Amino acid sequence: MVRAAVLPAVGAPLEIAEIDLPDPGPGQVRIRLAAAGVCHSDLSLSNGTMRVPVPAVLGHEGAGTVVSVGEGVTHVAPGDPVILNWAPSCGTCHACTLGEVWLCANALNGAADVYAHRASDGSDLHPGLNVAAFAEETVVAASCVLPLPEGIPLTDAALLGCAVLTGYGAIHHSAQVREGETVAVFGVGGVGLSTLQSARIAGATTIVAVDVSPEKEELARAAGATDYVVASDNTAREIRTLTGKQGVDVAVECVGRAVTIRTAWESTRRGGRTTVVGIGGKDQQVTFNALELFHWGRTLSGCVYGNSDPAKDVPVLAEHVRAGRLDLGSLVTERIALDGIPGAFENMVAGKGGRALVIF
Repeated sequence: MVRAAVLPAVGAPLEIAEIDLPDPGPGQVRIRLAAAGVCHSDLSLSNGTMRVPVPAVLGHEGAGTVVSVGEGVTHVAPGDPVILNWAPSCGTCHACTLGEVWLCANALNGAADVYAHRASDGSDLHPGLNVAAFAEETVVAASCVLPLPEGIPLTDAALLGCAVLTGYGAIHHSAQVREGETVAVFGVGGVGLSTLQSARIAGATTIVAVDVSPEKEELARAAGATDYVVASDNTAREIRTLTGKQGVDVAVECVGRAVTIRTAWESTRRGGRTTVVGIGGKDQQVTFNALELFHWGRTLSGCVYGNSDPAKDVPVLAEHVRAGRLDLGSLVTERIALDGIPGAFENMVAGKGGRALVIF
């Protein structure tokens, strides 16, 4: 038996409970978690903004050590350090055949599986976003496991599984920021901090961080922000002032709110690019008129998982870490135990801190 944070129903408080995990079957891997990041997507799953079968063990950003493997698994072995990939591509759907593996139609099929049982009553448990990282150990499909490149601290490596891949991909894959361009990042949480670091790595000059909290300025500047704007009704105007009244070349929205998306759009120059990373609810309606779409010539695009291919991008990110260009530890503002996850959710809602990391 292992301890896990169980979501018994949508909107219900998380419960720390003992669960029974099976031995890994064919094509499966059992992993002892070293750390798991608390992502805004976990909060969205718990409150129903995003839907998964429940009861479930959430957590999708994790790293750990292989305990055992099932028949047919050859790319990892017991004792190997690994990263969890919560959205593995099937390789055969239409998106995968186009090379757009981040849009795989079958990536989340595993979330409907029963992967474990509650020890107290034997009730079924689902694996959240495939990997159930809010637990001391988990059993996942082999496709959800990536070998950890050498030279990366195992606990910090958990952040590569979502926040860093998303932030890096938003800059390098979706917006395709070029050296010398200007960038604004809306939302200075775990993903936003990763986006700021990635903009710096890409060679952006002016990098404006925007957040509702003045207390996050130091975090943002340490990540690479050259300027900091406390969100207000004048945010777009302030950003245009910082960029010669033109607006930034690229704005990346990491919040998922209609007003923030609209402000990010208005902060980009004529012909600029706005990339939306934040996951908002269906009630968040963004409106544009036909004339402004024509006149401004801006590009507005969604960005799923950083438009990344984890198998290809994790080694690239590891090289940035080893070279000192990417600082994983600086993204973490709180290290907690399993029972600290509800508090981390509360901090997200209140706009406090960067990434909370569950340490096992």
